[in-house]
Amino acid sequence: MSVLKTKPVEQCISDTEVEGHQLRRDLSALDLTVFGVGVTIGTGIFVLTGVAAATKAGPAIALSFVVAAVACALAGLCYAELASAVPVAGSAYTFSYATLGELIAWIIGWDLVLEFTLGGAAVAKGWSKYLVELLPFTLPASIAGDSPTVDVPAALVVAALTVVAILGVKFSARFNSLLVAVKVAVVLLFIAVGLTAVKASNWSPFIPPAAKAPKAVTAVETGTPVIQLLLGQEPLDYGLLGIGFGAAIVFFAFIGFDVIATTAEEVRRPQRDLPIGILGSLAICTVLYVIVSVVMTGLLRYTELNDAAPMAKALKANGLDLAASLVSLGALAGLTTVILVLMMGQARVLFAMSRDRLLPEGLAKVHPTFRTPWIISLLTGTVIAVITALVDLETLADLVNIGTLFAFVLVSIGVVVLRRTRPDLQRAFRTPAVPLIPALAVVACLFLMLNLGTHTWYRFLAWMVIGLVVYFFYGRRRSRLATGEKTVATGDGQAR
Repeated sequence: MSVLKTKPVEQCISDTEVEGHQLRRDLSALDLTVFGVGVTIGTGIFVLTGVAAATKAGPAIALSFVVAAVACALAGLCYAELASAVPVAGSAYTFSYATLGELIAWIIGWDLVLEFTLGGAAVAKGWSKYLVELLPFTLPASIAGDSPTVDVPAALVVAALTVVAILGVKFSARFNSLLVAVKVAVVLLFIAVGLTAVKASNWSPFIPPAAKAPKAVTAVETGTPVIQLLLGQEPLDYGLLGIGFGAAIVFFAFIGFDVIATTAEEVRRPQRDLPIGILGSLAICTVLYVIVSVVMTGLLRYTELNDAAPMAKALKANGLDLAASLVSLGALAGLTTVILVLMMGQARVLFAMSRDRLLPEGLAKVHPTFRTPWIISLLTGTVIAVITALVDLETLADLVNIGTLFAFVLVSIGVVVLRRTRPDLQRAFRTPAVPLIPALAVVACLFLMLNLGTHTWYRFLAWMVIGLVVYFFYGRRRSRLATGEKTVATGDGQAR
């Protein structure tokens, strides 16, 4: 059956050489690292750190970041090998197509659509709230604020970043680099200023005893964590299990290196630069997250950090108003980069799926001047802008997390499969200790998934069912793999 048949790696790479379907190779290892830092340092530091500390882990949120980082590092090693062996657009989608078959590839691609679309929209909502706080005047509550009828600022920033994405990946990288520099400087400022005012008493107890925590300001009811149901425990927060609950939340802050892999086709030396970008950005962000979480919980009692802007609140509580304002500006810049990179990742996953005809092939048209997938970028920006303007998506961070973790599980399995089916394939980077590292990555990701609530699992399964319906009624019969067609360049810039 075609759903079990894999797409040869050589065909994955040759498909990128078709006229009209080629992306410009402009990105270096430094660009990739900046992209990774750009998408990672944002919502996690500026919003989720305080919320997770207040409602799940207490000061032990620092350990939650370590747990989440370990899972990401293990999966990142697997991503690095597959990205260097299959350096084409599409990230986990393309990797799965070459290792686990078309059906699994579709599931991964559909999964990534969920991750990037809802993730970008949710971050845009956070961007809007920070903008409202910084403006010297008050916008009407109907278009901005906590519960606007139409969130105009969020929609406008998505529209503006859509234009940036279409103008070209190098332009986007430079724009992103500027904003990354601003927010990293602000994060370092927070650490330097905050260290002068921390109170050791705020860290006691470091791991609060199990108790019922207040509802997070950025989330709706997500249900009882599955791991508590499996253990037959009462649904309480904090305690040792709270570290895992916190890790499942702040995992959203580490989404980034998988976005790097989606740009593989635009990297100058993918075999060398991709592993550097993926692991380098992850290491930088992990160190910053842990330090910021320690400083934040030292500045203000963890029970007071259940706020959409916890860093600024912690500074203001200690009379550091100027630093708080600068941090808010940095948050605005930080969230801007997150939206941009998530939108670019979304466009490139859809680009790869359309090129394989699992989605309409016309979507994979590349702009003749900018060499970017402009139709998909425009479509992606429009959808995200509309959803952002009309729907409260801050509540869906858990849904983004479960989809991403599921993708990581399949990518880790793909490394083992490809080692067995294609031992001859050139790999500039090899995951160490296979199959141990991939197995640990699977276990770590499943552990974080089990720390998410039952409602999150229900929503995720519903999305997967919709995806399977689309695949079996459209993609399965029309894909190149099903029809036996290979991509051939034609004079009109299309693929036949």
